[in-house]
Amino acid sequence: MAGAEIIGKEEIKEVMDVLETGVLFRYGFDNERKGIFKVREFEEAFAKYCSAGYALGVTSGSAALKVALTAMDVGPGDEVIVPAFTFVATYEAVLEVGAIPVMADIDGSLNLDPDDIEAKITPFTKAVIPVHMCGAPARIDKIVEVAKKNNLMVLEDNAQGCGGTYKGKYLGTFGDMGIFSFDYVKTITTGEGGMVVTDNIDLYNRSDWYHDHGHDHNPNVGRAMEGRSILGSNFRMGELQGAVGLAQLRRLDYVIAEQKKNKAVIKEALSKVDGLKFRDIPDPDGDSATFLGFNLPDAGLTKKIQKALSDEGIGTVLFKENLWHYVPNWEHLLSQSTANSKKYPFTNPMYKGKADYSRASIPKAEDILGRTLFMQIFVNMSEEKMKSIIDGIEKVSKML
Repeated sequence: MAGAEIIGKEEIKEVMDVLETGVLFRYGFDNERKGIFKVREFEEAFAKYCSAGYALGVTSGSAALKVALTAMDVGPGDEVIVPAFTFVATYEAVLEVGAIPVMADIDGSLNLDPDDIEAKITPFTKAVIPVHMCGAPARIDKIVEVAKKNNLMVLEDNAQGCGGTYKGKYLGTFGDMGIFSFDYVKTITTGEGGMVVTDNIDLYNRSDWYHDHGHDHNPNVGRAMEGRSILGSNFRMGELQGAVGLAQLRRLDYVIAEQKKNKAVIKEALSKVDGLKFRDIPDPDGDSATFLGFNLPDAGLTKKIQKALSDEGIGTVLFKENLWHYVPNWEHLLSQSTANSKKYPFTNPMYKGKADYSRASIPKAEDILGRTLFMQIFVNMSEEKMKSIIDGIEKVSKML
């Protein structure tokens, strides 16, 4: 549960600062708020933390994806390459802006395979969305290299890897834009919430304007009296979310450090299981350690191990059978059942391509995810809990 595990006095203090002013809204009411601008402060602190030029708080990670894609001018007729292993929101956001998500394979990191990108490029491809799944980095340098070679924009989906790095650089800051999620089960949480980051002032401005009905946020002009360049919508982060985010961000390094410590202990116990191999992490130092992934030689043994661990009270996830994180299991996507009864944008005449969501097109994902288990790593793990996990793993290992 990461950040949700440590909610306490710090968050209460920041929230009370807001409640005492009575101003819960992101903008305006300068006299009443008495200098309290929590979202603005959160954005500035977040940008500084990950060394990004600009950061924009929004209502969710899903909203962050839509805002970023809109700023990148992705829309009807375009295709966006997305890995087969991700949360459904990554695909939904592409559809929300009128584009079509194109499914690509994964590699041993269980993230987007850079070598499969060029195979999935068509004349309609506009962008690539690498996803740092379960808190560990993709081969993001190679992905960016391939994208630039083919004149594609890169939007990093780092919803699950806040605070993670790759070769010393923070995840989410390699591409043209990056996004983060702060929902209740993320590394840090604001309940709901998200962040868009970029070093490009034009992309930031378009995101900023779009997320607030086109307001250009000119500090010298009263709200609603500014000039406007584009139409927009409402994806503003509220002051209460910003307040909680500020407190959580200050302890992000602590959260990751505790997860790494706990993960190392469990990994050591699992390393004694014959035939077990761990997820390939391109830069282990940059792992945010929210999950521990390990695989077995075949799918049958994997399910056997999963049941045995479950019998010992140790929960794991087999994502090939998960209904939310593996594209071939999404019956609504496969049937093109969007919120629009006409199945837009799949039926948009502007789209001339043909997306392939078949299992045959992602052989690595079909193999690796079918024999890989994930164990969630918590911040707060008592000695008793850790001992029960280790004892359970040792018991299971003797079965092999």
